[in-house]
Amino acid sequence: MNICVIGTGYVGLVTGTCLAETGNQVICVDINEEKVRKMQAGIIPIYEPHLDILFERNIKQGRLSFTTNLEESVRQSQILFLALPTPEGEDGSADLSYILSVAEKIGPLVDEYKIIIDKSTVPVGTGDKVKEKIVAHAKQAFDVVSNPEFLREGYAVDDFMKPDRIVIGTESEQARKILGELYAPYVRQGNPIIFMDIRSAELTKYAANAFLATKISFMNEIAILCEKMEADVDMVRYGIGTDDRIGRRFLFPGIGYGGSCFPKDVKALIKSSADVDYTFEILNAVTHVNERQKNILVKKIAKHFSNNLKGKTMAIWGISFKPDTDDIREAPSISILQALLKEGVTIRAYDPEGMENAKKILGDNVMFCNNPYHAAEGADALIIATEWSVFRTPDFERLMQLMKNKLIFDGRNIFSLNKMEELGFHYYSIGRRTIHP
Repeated sequence: MNICVIGTGYVGLVTGTCLAETGNQVICVDINEEKVRKMQAGIIPIYEPHLDILFERNIKQGRLSFTTNLEESVRQSQILFLALPTPEGEDGSADLSYILSVAEKIGPLVDEYKIIIDKSTVPVGTGDKVKEKIVAHAKQAFDVVSNPEFLREGYAVDDFMKPDRIVIGTESEQARKILGELYAPYVRQGNPIIFMDIRSAELTKYAANAFLATKISFMNEIAILCEKMEADVDMVRYGIGTDDRIGRRFLFPGIGYGGSCFPKDVKALIKSSADVDYTFEILNAVTHVNERQKNILVKKIAKHFSNNLKGKTMAIWGISFKPDTDDIREAPSISILQALLKEGVTIRAYDPEGMENAKKILGDNVMFCNNPYHAAEGADALIIATEWSVFRTPDFERLMQLMKNKLIFDGRNIFSLNKMEELGFHYYSIGRRTIHP
């Protein structure tokens, strides 16, 4: 099939590349000329495991191309994916200006039947707005479809190629047939393609992300209780996670969720609810808990040093909001770093992929190091903010020699309490007892 993906951000680039991998002819469109030139030269603009292999292969085999020419790309394609930003507005609502602007430009180019697909996460009713923009100028019939993405950063290629489910919102039998054929190669093992109305599909994405964010905030509340009641959150997590009504995933306590989806989508659903005169009380609490949780390590650090942090040096391992991505949007680490910098702390930081993006925010205020041990040199304490695999089994003997103090503040609970006790570290984690040497 001939496909046009408009927008080459995280969702657009993964979508376009994975669609090309099953034999489709895919044109990706972006207004950023420099970015397009780099992609045309085979330079991938984001870090996502395994994406580079598919990206290079499909460019080489001529199935994946990049351009700034929207008009030509739309005319050549039957299926158009809108994978455009929907940034958070000041009131928490999703900004639809990018999507509606492109929809307006597409209208005059619809000279034969086309399917226009909202791939971005959009509020309920966006499909109607997109249709209104296009129908004013379209010369032929078309369908607007909602097809939300459920891609996890760090696992996006697997999620696209082997999805748990594919959600498609459409009332058109023609669109249903074509998209059923498009997605058939991805569900050969029997996972469902779920067809529904457009509004239900739009809400499904928000509901999924909001529920997962709620699980995270709930476990962070339980972790606080565990510390106060001298219980162990890991034991509680095992105990409830074996109940198949609850499940094991998203039960790990930490320093809050971040990224481009959960914070924005939770706030957008709160705002959408308010727009129809409904107060989504659970999600208001979820947001409050998450913001508080981002500061929990800073409070532990300040208390340990008797609120005298000026002149201290802290190493931080992990900046990206989660492992296996370079995305630092809404990352709890940024909140921690900014709070410590205000207190006069010198920061030495390391992240396997996120440092270039972090430099754009933190600039010269932070020393970015070339490996975890370089970051630990001369540090009064080590802070763990992202659970990259490379941090899980460090050379502790080397670490102890490099640091001023055997002191760790672990925001992701990656080390065992027994190990820390055995090594003589002063060790703080989330929802577990503190190890005092």
